Amino acid sequence: MEIKKKLLMPSKETRQDRLGKGISYLSIGFIILLVTLILYFIISKGLSTFTTNNINILDFLTKQDWSPSSIGKDGKPEVGALPMIVTSFGVTIFSALLATPFAIAIGIYMSVIAPKRGRKFLQIIIEMLVGIPSVVYGFLGLTIIVPIVRNIFGGTGFGILSATLVLFVMVLPTITSLTVDSLNAVPKYLSDASLALGATRWQTIYKVILRSATPGILTAIIFGMARAFGEALAVQMVIGNATLMPKSLLTPSSTLTSQLTTGIGNTVMGTLGNNALWSLALVLLLMSLVFNIIVKMIGKRGNLK
Repeated sequence: MEIKKKLLMPSKETRQDRLGKGISYLSIGFIILLVTLILYFIISKGLSTFTTNNINILDFLTKQDWSPSSIGKDGKPEVGALPMIVTSFGVTIFSALLATPFAIAIGIYMSVIAPKRGRKFLQIIIEMLVGIPSVVYGFLGLTIIVPIVRNIFGGTGFGILSATLVLFVMVLPTITSLTVDSLNAVPKYLSDASLALGATRWQTIYKVILRSATPGILTAIIFGMARAFGEALAVQMVIGNATLMPKSLLTPSSTLTSQLTTGIGNTVMGTLGNNALWSLALVLLLMSLVFNIIVKMIGKRGNLK
């Protein structure tokens, strides 16, 4: 009986396996619960502007006047979020357009051209840029970029151009790192075959390596845009925080994130002003989901190739 009992008892390895599975399932359940609660909280609070305060969602997305505590000429509260939405997309697209050529050039140099020592040196620089807190970028933008823009182009120096330049430096290491990974993932036999067929080095880089890594590079750009779209503190310090429709790159403006960080502390929970800010957060959440879906689609398309 004693031997039978020992044989039927679970071994130490089996108990460890069960414990590991239990911890994994518990962690997964906790993460799913946490994400569900966050989504429920933001969606319920964000929709309260339209369900509780009876604001028309089209007015919210298309009107340009933002002053939730004021009543407009039409007798309705002024909660037009269009200037923040336009500015958020503006700084995101401009910073990505500016950073992408530099990121691709640095990526090609690091993965194809640079010697091992130069590659390690650039890798350290990129990791340092990634690790710098956003408030430091904001201070640098406030101290260096804003005065330069003011002296060259006039105006106050605060605006979309300054925010774009700050975000360019912030998203550059993100796009560069992912671009380098994509270029390094291209099979070496493709470039070897191209060179063996008589193509020059630059023809091989342009027509073989870059084309093979295109899905990964597009994913890197989308990741960079997602970071730029969600950045708050650094942008808030250089963009001017004026809830006006931007008329040029030099006029002060405000993004969704900068309006959230500057306004959330000045409102009372449950009021229209507070609910309207949660609606801005809901727009931000939806755009982040759109960026993630685009990344998944690009990745899936790349896998199919």
